[in-house]
Amino acid sequence: MDIRSELHKSQLFQNLELLANQIVEGFISGIHKSPFHGFSAEFAEHRIYNPGESTKHIDWKLFAKTDRLYTKRYEDETNLRCHMILDNSASMYYPEIERLSIEKLNKIGFGVLSIAALMQVLKKQRDAVGLSIYSNTYSFYASEKSSERHFQMLYSKLNEVSKDKSVSQTTKTYTYLHQIAEKIHRRSLILLFSDMFQTETEEAQLFEALRHLKYNKHAVVLFHLLDYTHELQFDFENTPKRFVDVETGSHINLYANNIKNAYSEKVKKYQENLKLKCAQYDIKYVGVDIGSNFSQVLNAFMIERQTFI
Repeated sequence: MDIRSELHKSQLFQNLELLANQIVEGFISGIHKSPFHGFSAEFAEHRIYNPGESTKHIDWKLFAKTDRLYTKRYEDETNLRCHMILDNSASMYYPEIERLSIEKLNKIGFGVLSIAALMQVLKKQRDAVGLSIYSNTYSFYASEKSSERHFQMLYSKLNEVSKDKSVSQTTKTYTYLHQIAEKIHRRSLILLFSDMFQTETEEAQLFEALRHLKYNKHAVVLFHLLDYTHELQFDFENTPKRFVDVETGSHINLYANNIKNAYSEKVKKYQENLKLKCAQYDIKYVGVDIGSNFSQVLNAFMIERQTFI
């Protein structure tokens, strides 16, 4: 089920929290292939039962519906600390879109909505959320908190980012990932939303920065955002086109078919190398096509959250 079909096509980023809530509600009602089949909105009050635990808090009614064992969560349990990281570099504003809508998203729009939707889930579970945003600078940091005022501040910041315009500028992702890793002192679930585009000579530094995020026993999930049609498959009409590097402003004129195979092979090789490095560092890699819906992001988060706690 496509979550986007459940939302009004005319809905814009006028109320980010409301839009995020619609995404979450659509996800819950449309689940059919995830391990959370049969859940209602009450899923926020439960966690998976671990063998050896006391059985007195098992929800047997939920077991009858799902055929899986869950225990009830209580307010005095230790809640999750989750830190979101959003890459706000120039390349994240591809494709160029005049006005974002749920039906028309670039990478930054998809990242903003994904984080907003996850915040809705975390808010219902009384979890603490932090946020870091970087571009050519480490522009925003908020530590993990769970108050309503804090959530509203984060929504306001995300809404502000969604209205930004791309400016040609280079970004050293690895520099800011190191800085963020140094700020998060208590064990947390770290979610990184980025297209991970760097120059070839910076790959080793980028992978080292990813490994630094695992410091202090953090769990890390990389949501690798790409426009699969254009950035992975290089599917363009074979007419003369000018391709511009959004970070440096340099450009080249060519026919797409002349480099399509070589380009696709290069990008796929980088993607596979990134997957291997993530596996080596025990980082969960989730490849995300921004032309798809949000189920992949929400499913990956729910699974990781259950194993983290």
